Amino acid sequence: MKQLTFLLISLVLLLTFTMCQQPNGNDQDEVAQKIDSLIDLMTLEEKIGQLTLYTSDMDQTGAFIRKEYESDIKQGKVGAIFNAYGADYTRRLQEMAVNNSRLRIPLLFGYDVIHGHRTIFPVPLAEAASWNLEAIENSARVAAEEASAEGLHWTFAPMADIARDPRWGRIVEGAGEDPYLGALIAAARVKGFQGDDLADLNTLAACVKHFAAYGASQAGRDYHSVDMSELMLREVYLPPYKAAVEAGAATAMTSFNDLNGVPATSNHFLLTELLRDEWGFEGFVVTDYTSIMELLYHGVAADTAHAAELSLKAGVDMDMQAGIFQQSLTKLVSEKRIQETIIDQAVSRILKIKFELGLFDDPYRYSYKEREKNNIMRPDQLEAARDMARKSIVLLRNEKNTLPISNEVKTIALIGPMGSNQRDLFGSWSAAGDWTKAVSLAQGLKSRFPDTKIIVEEGCSIEGNDKSGFRAAEKAAKQADFVILALGEAYWMSGEAASRSELSLPGVQQELAELIIETGKPVASVIMSGRPLTINWLAENSPALIQAWFLGTQSGNALADILSGDYNPSAKLPVTFPRNVGQIPIYYSMKNTGRPFDENNKYTSKYLDVSNEPLYPFGFGLSYTSFHYDKLTLSQQSYKMNDSIQVSVEVSNTGRVAGEEIVQLYVRDPVASMTRPVRELKAFDRIWLEPGSSKIIKFRLHPNQLGFYVSGKKYITEPGKFSIFVGGNSNASLETGFDLK
Repeated sequence: MKQLTFLLISLVLLLTFTMCQQPNGNDQDEVAQKIDSLIDLMTLEEKIGQLTLYTSDMDQTGAFIRKEYESDIKQGKVGAIFNAYGADYTRRLQEMAVNNSRLRIPLLFGYDVIHGHRTIFPVPLAEAASWNLEAIENSARVAAEEASAEGLHWTFAPMADIARDPRWGRIVEGAGEDPYLGALIAAARVKGFQGDDLADLNTLAACVKHFAAYGASQAGRDYHSVDMSELMLREVYLPPYKAAVEAGAATAMTSFNDLNGVPATSNHFLLTELLRDEWGFEGFVVTDYTSIMELLYHGVAADTAHAAELSLKAGVDMDMQAGIFQQSLTKLVSEKRIQETIIDQAVSRILKIKFELGLFDDPYRYSYKEREKNNIMRPDQLEAARDMARKSIVLLRNEKNTLPISNEVKTIALIGPMGSNQRDLFGSWSAAGDWTKAVSLAQGLKSRFPDTKIIVEEGCSIEGNDKSGFRAAEKAAKQADFVILALGEAYWMSGEAASRSELSLPGVQQELAELIIETGKPVASVIMSGRPLTINWLAENSPALIQAWFLGTQSGNALADILSGDYNPSAKLPVTFPRNVGQIPIYYSMKNTGRPFDENNKYTSKYLDVSNEPLYPFGFGLSYTSFHYDKLTLSQQSYKMNDSIQVSVEVSNTGRVAGEEIVQLYVRDPVASMTRPVRELKAFDRIWLEPGSSKIIKFRLHPNQLGFYVSGKKYITEPGKFSIFVGGNSNASLETGFDLK
C-alpha cells in the first residue's frame, strides 16, 4: 500500500512539474493550477515547512548547516535557507531537500546582497548621492550576476526606508530623506536585481524592506517605536515601498518597529489592507530576523502560538529564523484558531516565486561551479564598481581651487586612520566581499601618482585617545607639498544596531585635523562614513572637503580619480547634514510653522544657540567647474487641471573644465487646505556641459504631482498659486510661479 501511494505521488509530481514550464503569455492561470495541485498533495507539516526560513552558519572551517535544520530539510519542513552561498554548498543543501523530502520541493536561498556580493559597491546612501538611476540599476545588476552565480535566488534588498535622523545607523542602507528620489532609486534597484524576467539565470528576487516606516524610529534608536499620522505615512514614508512594488518586487519584509501601536509583523493594515488589497502586491511577505517572537516583547502576544496567529492573520507568509510557525501552526489549526486555507494561500505565494525562478525545472540551475568561476569579480564588474564609486563622492568645499591635485606636486602626505585602511571601506552588510581585496586610498594614490613621493602616517586610530602618532603625522605634513586627511567612522559604526547619540568624528581625529591644517599646507579632508557627521570645524577650516562615504572594493581608485581631477565630481547629498545633534530631525521639506524663522524676532521657530540652517542642505554638491542658472520660464502663467506644466531653465558651465550638473526642480504650494512643506523635489535632470557652453533644460509636470493626502487614501490636487524653484540644491533661489485653475 505504501509503495502504491509513493508511486501515485511520484506520478502526480512528474505530471505537475513537467507541465510547470516557464510561463508564456497567458500561462499564469495554468501555473496557478499546478501549484494548487502540488498543495493538494502536501501534508499540513509540509505546508508549514514552506513557511519556514532558517539560517546557515559559518565557523573556522567554513559554512555549515545545523544538524536539526538538516533533519528538517530532509523531511520537507524548511522552505528556504539564508546565509548560504557558493555553488557547491547550495547544491549540497538543495540535494538534501530534493533527494530526501517526500515531495522534493526545492529550497529558496536568500542573502543580504545589499550593495554588491563579491565586488562591493558603495553603500546605498552613497549610491543615492549619485542621483544616477542607470548606474544604481547597474550596480544591482552586477550584484545579481555575482550572487546568482554562487547559488543565490533572493536578496533582502532594496531598503526603501526614508530616513531623516542620521543618528539611526541604518540610514546607510537607504536613499536618504526624500520620498521622490527614494522612490526612483527603490524602483531602479528592483529592476537591477530582477532584470526583465526572474527566470533568467542572472537575476535575484528582490525584497523591499522594511515595511513600513522603519526609518522614523524614535530618537534614531534601532528597533524603536514609530508614531505618525497616516497622512505623513502616505506622503513621506510609503512612496519608495510603493514604487518598489510597482516595479515588480517579488517579496517584501516586515519591519521591527511598531507603527502607531501595532507591530509591523502583526499589522493587518500594512500587510493586507495596504500592501495587498490597495497596492495589489502578489509576492510573499517574510519577517525580519525573529520578529514574530518579538511580538511577545512588544506586548501584543501572550505566547509564541499567539504571536504566530497574529502574524499569519496579518499577512505574513514566511517566518525568518524564529521557528514559531513550525512550532505553533499545527496546533493552531487543530484548535481552529487558524484556517488551513490561510496557510495554503501563503504556501502558494512562496511556490509561485520558486516556480518563476525556474527551480522546479532544475533545482540546481544556480549552483554550477563553472558559472560561478566565470562570473565573480570580472574586470567589467570591478570597473562598474569604480564608476559607481566616483559618481557617489560629494565635493563639499574647495576653497581657492585646492583640488584637484596638480601632477606637478612632488610629495603627498596621506594622514589619518582611513589612509591605508581596507577593512572599513566596505561599510555594513558587505555580503561575501573580501575586504583584503579592497583598494585602499594609499594604494589608489600610488597607482595614480607613480612618480610622486607619498608619505603615509596613520596619526591616530579611528577611536580612542592615543595621540602618540601626532608628531610623525605633523612631520609628514611639513615635508609634503599637499596633504590628504583620511578620516571617518569604522564600518561597524553604521548599519543595524549602530545608532549614535553623537555624530562628531570619533576619537581624536578632529584634533589631528586641527594640528595638520595649522601647518598651512594645502589640505583636502576625505570623510568616510555611513551617515552625515557633524563636521562643522572641517567645513570652516579644511581648504577642501570631500564626503566619500564607504565606497567598497574600488574605494582607493575612485578617490584617486576624484582627487587627481581625472573625474570631475558631480554627486549631490541625498540627506541633510546637521550642524549638531540638537537640530535633528532636520530635512529640507519642513513645514513653515505659524511663526517662521525671523532672526530679529525671538518669538519665532528657532534655537537660541544654533542656526536653523543645516551645515549642508539636501541636494548640495560642488564641482571642479561652476554652473550658472538663468531664464527660468513657464510655457504659460496659468494652467488647468488637465494641462501639462512645462518649465525650462538655461544652465551654463562658467568654469574652465567640463562637468556634470544635477539640475533640481522644487515646488511649493503656499496656500492650501492643509499645511504644506516649504519645498518638495518634483524633478531633476543630469546634464553634461563643456566649458563656456549652455543648455536649455525642460521639465514637464502634471497637476497630479502637486497634490497631497487629506485623509486616509484620499489624494487631491487643489487649485491655487504654486512656486517653482530650480537650481543645484534645495536652497535654489531662481524662482517663478503659476496659477492652477
